[in-house]
Order: sequence, then C-alpha cells, then structure tokens
Amino acid sequence: MPATRLLRLIDPERAHTAAVRLLSAWGATGTVLRPRVPRLETRVAGLTFANPLGLAAGVDKDARAIPGWFALGFGAVEVGTLTPLPQPGNAKPRLFRLHEDAAVINRFGFNNGGQAEGIARAGAATRGGVLGINVGANKDAADRVADYVAGVTAAARVADYVTINISSPNTPRLRDLQEGAALRDLLAACRAAKGATPLFLKVAPDLSPTQIDDIARAAIDGGADALIMGNTTVSRPALASRHKGETGGLSGAPLRALARERLSDFRRATGGALPLVAVGGVDTGAEAYARIRAGASLVQVYTAMVYGGPGLPARMLRELDALLRRDGFACVADAVGVD
Repeated sequence: MPATRLLRLIDPERAHTAAVRLLSAWGATGTVLRPRVPRLETRVAGLTFANPLGLAAGVDKDARAIPGWFALGFGAVEVGTLTPLPQPGNAKPRLFRLHEDAAVINRFGFNNGGQAEGIARAGAATRGGVLGINVGANKDAADRVADYVAGVTAAARVADYVTINISSPNTPRLRDLQEGAALRDLLAACRAAKGATPLFLKVAPDLSPTQIDDIARAAIDGGADALIMGNTTVSRPALASRHKGETGGLSGAPLRALARERLSDFRRATGGALPLVAVGGVDTGAEAYARIRAGASLVQVYTAMVYGGPGLPARMLRELDALLRRDGFACVADAVGVD
C-alpha cells in the first residue's frame, strides 16, 4: 500500500506529523520532482520565484522539511505559524478530514515549538526557492503587537519574506487585529521591525465589504508588500461529511467559491496596487490559473496536499504552464488580473 494511502487510515494529526517527518528524511536524498518550466518564473515584492506555486503556512509549522517541500516543486515554502514562546495549542482531537468534501477542519490554535527553534531550523535548511516565515502571537500574550514585532524581528534575519498572520479563527480575538486602528498600529510596528525583508499580511475570508476596503487601504498605506487572501473559514457551506459540525476553520474544496470571491474583492479594493496571494481550494493547475487571471500574483496550497499527494505540485505546474502557453502568455505576470 502506498505511504500516502496508509497515512489516510490513521489519526489525521498523527498522519500529518508522520508525513512531515517522512518528507524531511526524503528531502535530503530524494529525486527532485520540480519540472523545468521557465515560463513560470515570476517576480513579486522584489523576490524572484521559480514558479508562483507556494506551500501555505500551517503544513510545516516548525520548519522541519523545507528541502523536501522545495523538491516536490514548490516555488515558495511558508513555514509556521511560529509564536515567540512554544505552545501546545488547543485540546485534541483538533484535526478532522472531511473525505466526502475534499476538506479539512482544524482548530490547532498555533501549536508550535516556538520561534527560537523554528527560525534556527529554517535558517540552517537548504532552500530551493523562496522561504517565508509566518509569525503569530501567543494565546496568553499580554501585548500581542509586541509578540508580532518580536516574531518579525527574528524571522526577518532568516526569511526571504515574513508573514504576519492575524486571520486564524482558532486563537480567541486574534481576528480583532484586522480592524481599524489595531491593524494600522500593528502594521506600523512590524514595518519598523522588518528591515529590508518584505512583509506579507494574511487575512481571513470572513470579511464584510467595509472590512475589505479598510484592510486594503491599511495594507497599502502601512507598507505591506503583499496580501495573502486568505485563511480557513468559520462559515459552513453545505457539507456531506460526518465531521461537518466540528468547530474550527474549514479548508479545502468547499472554501473555493468564497476564496475566489474574496480575491476579486481585494483586487478591486486594492486597484492592483498590492500583490495578492490566493489561498483556499486551489487544487489544480486550472484553478491556480483562474486565480492568477483574477488578480493573484502567487497561489498557495494546503489541504489539496492531503488529497492530491506528493505529486500534486509538479502536476499543477505542468498544467499551469500548458494553460499559459495555450493562451499566448509569455510569463505568469502577463496573465495576472486579465479577467
């Protein structure tokens, strides 16, 4: 039985941990699966990406398998979320596969071994592309802005870009940092801490039109270099799985329609003045291409890896290359926002 099928038979969180460990071991000696597709090279926020396909934060929280992820084909790998102090996260069980829906619900709560170990591990790793480090605040932090500043300061010494994640639904009141003055103060503090390293802002898909406009303006005025739209959703479209009633953030195929809508909303709200990174229900080269045409400069995957397996990134890249060639685009940047 293939290892990926075997992993699906065991507890989801144990399977996730085992998969990262396997990839960590394989990454040092395994065959590089990334196809050579020069058309896919693109430049965003002053960084050159071999291709626009990235691994989203949350898959490799503690930066344990960076070479392996790049070997699978990703042009960028974003590790974390890392908090200043180690924390166990929420009580188990906290990860649920929704097989019938090609989805996942998680309520991890920023479980990680802390920034000191994670950032050191990331700095020592051999990288085959752009490395992002995603930082957050500890659940019991007295000053969450100070936690983000500490994370940005430490991660900027190592990462090609740093993401401030204020969009997880699994840390109480974290999403309040997306609002008004709180967001502007956070961006100002993190901008001062980042030095020359690009700063990305990751926001939720569960936003009103007024919130979208306010976040877009704050991100532009606050000097963010890109905006990642988005994270998991607390909304619940129609689902078939027996786990559909679990609390937490929903990701995967059922998030696709909402993620597409929010990407278009932020493209409109930013007027193309800020690069956008699309996340949520991206599981094929065709879907990645649709997001690019809708305004995304980069795309990321997470849940699709659970159902698509390790060959998914290479398949997506070949399909994306074929679609660009079919439509006469010489490079990814030429297709961004054409729709």
